[in-house]
Amino acid sequence: MTEKGKSWVKAEDVARLAGVSRSAVSRTFTPGASVAEKTRAKVMRAAEQLGYQVNIIARTMNTGSSNFIGIVTAGFDNPFRSKLLSPLVHQLALHGFMPLLMNADDPEQLAPSLRQLLSYHVAGVIITSGAPPLSLAEEYLARKIPVTLINRHADLPGCDRVTCDNAQGMQLMADYCRQRGWQNIGFIGEHSSNFSTEQRYEALRACAPDLIINARFIAGGGYAAGRTAAQELTDCQVLLCATDMLALGAMDGLRAMNSSGPLPAVIGFDDIPQAGWDPYHLTTVQQDTEGLAQQAVDLLVTRIEQFDLPSRQRAVPVKLIVRQSA
Repeated sequence: MTEKGKSWVKAEDVARLAGVSRSAVSRTFTPGASVAEKTRAKVMRAAEQLGYQVNIIARTMNTGSSNFIGIVTAGFDNPFRSKLLSPLVHQLALHGFMPLLMNADDPEQLAPSLRQLLSYHVAGVIITSGAPPLSLAEEYLARKIPVTLINRHADLPGCDRVTCDNAQGMQLMADYCRQRGWQNIGFIGEHSSNFSTEQRYEALRACAPDLIINARFIAGGGYAAGRTAAQELTDCQVLLCATDMLALGAMDGLRAMNSSGPLPAVIGFDDIPQAGWDPYHLTTVQQDTEGLAQQAVDLLVTRIEQFDLPSRQRAVPVKLIVRQSA
């Protein structure tokens, strides 16, 4: 069998073809390691000829560290979190990291999933909104594994946070309501303990003392919750929803009533792809998923380099997208 015909090409094969030592091959494929340019060129030519790929798992076992980053999320059917995953993976790749995606929907699988990520010696962890209790973050931090949270709150030493600018978003909503002459406002949110709902509702109250606000909080949130809550707030001029999924449900709930009178306008928060669909044309506050991903990965990378930094928080600006729903 020829060298190229082997199922798995080893570093020893590359070293033999290049006429260098096994350690020279290892140094060539280790970022930051010292190796002569002439040697590097030989190794790279031999590796390309043989189709050699670094065995990341073997390197992890040897060095005790890896270039894997755990992404812990829940609610894969949530369009916003799906929209966030793509730029997260892209930003990690730009820094030479590989994502390991962990589904936190099933509480019974949290402990096994935690052990699974630890077995890969992950260099860091990103936990998104809708993910499991923050005790999971504490588990990683206790092992000095850096953690960055996206759109979640935690007061944990060594844990960094990135959120969209909820205060700015609600200010944009309130200003738009004033421009349209709306003073009787309905607010629809998930359970009041939900981080995003709490942040957005409190921000609305702070920036709109001149407006009348009627709030409904529905445990579980989502489309069905928005549909139910909207039918209880038909006396309002506009419904401000903590998420787009709530807003889409609210719009369909209002339509289902077949009312002969005017129905409230609806504004959402997130700008998921469905917000622009023909049945909705939803006016909404747009979260910058590219910006959230970039800031989250930047915080994580700098903490990987220096774990003992003070906890940091960054807010990513938002903007109002005006469509036909309001």
